[in-house]
Amino acid sequence: MIQPADFQFIAQLLKQRSGLALTPDKEYLLETRLQPIARQLGCASLAELVAMLRRSPGDEALLRDVTEAMTTNESMFFRDTKPFEQLRDLVIPRVRQAKASGKMRVWSAACSNGQEPYSISMTLLEQRLAMGGLGWEILATDLDTQVLAKAQEGVYTQFEVQRGTPITLLVKYFSQIGNNQWRIKDEVRGGISYRVHNLIQPCNGFGKFDVVFCRNVLIYFDEETKRGVLNRLADALEPHGVLFLGAAETVLSLTDRFRPVQDQRGVFELRT
Repeated sequence: MIQPADFQFIAQLLKQRSGLALTPDKEYLLETRLQPIARQLGCASLAELVAMLRRSPGDEALLRDVTEAMTTNESMFFRDTKPFEQLRDLVIPRVRQAKASGKMRVWSAACSNGQEPYSISMTLLEQRLAMGGLGWEILATDLDTQVLAKAQEGVYTQFEVQRGTPITLLVKYFSQIGNNQWRIKDEVRGGISYRVHNLIQPCNGFGKFDVVFCRNVLIYFDEETKRGVLNRLADALEPHGVLFLGAAETVLSLTDRFRPVQDQRGVFELRT
C-alpha cells in the first residue's frame, strides 16, 4: 500500500504535468498502473519508485512513463454514436454556410489510440457529396506518445474494430491482415496529422478550427484546469465553430465563452 506522502507526491506530479486531478479514492488506480513500471525498473515497491522520482526530478523519460501510465486511453470507433450524427447533420451544413471553399478543419484533442479521428474521417468520407467543394483536414493530438504511435499505425484487433464500427464501414474502410487484425485504409488516413500536445499547455501554431472534439477529458480535471482548457479551446475555434464534449461534461459555471447549441446535447458554440 502506498504511503500518504508518496501518494501526494505522485498526485502533485501528475497535476503539474497533465492536469489530472487524482483524488485519494483513486489510490488503487495509481497502484495498478504504476506497479508494472516499478517492476520494469527493478523497484521492489512503489515507495522505491517514488524515491527514484524524488532523486531524479529531471529524468524526463521516467516522468513521461509515469504520466502516460496514469492517463486513461479508453476509446472505441464511433463512440456514443450521436456526436458523429451531429457532425453529419448539424456541423457540415453549418460549416458550408460559413465557408464556401477551402477546408473544414477538425481537431481531435486527446485522440487516444486513433479511433476518434478515424471515425471523423470515415464520417466525412461518407458525406463527400454533402461537403460540396469543401475539403478537410484533421489534427489529432494526445500527450501519450505510445497511443499516438498506435494511432498513426492504424492497425486494430478484431475486438477493437467490432466495438462500434458498422459492418458496412468495416468492409469499406479497413483491410484485414492476418486472422485477428485490421488496417485502416489510406483514404481514411489521408488528411489526418498527429502531434504530441498536452491540453493544459497553449496550442500555439495550431491555427483555427471549425470543429473541436474534446470528449471525456474534462472529467479528469479540477475546475481551475477545466476552465483553462475551455478558454484555450475557445481561442482555437472559428466564430462559427463548435465544440463537442462528453455526455457527462458541461461548460456551465466554468466559462461564459460557450453556450449550448439549441437542442443538441454535448455540442457548444461560441457566444457572440
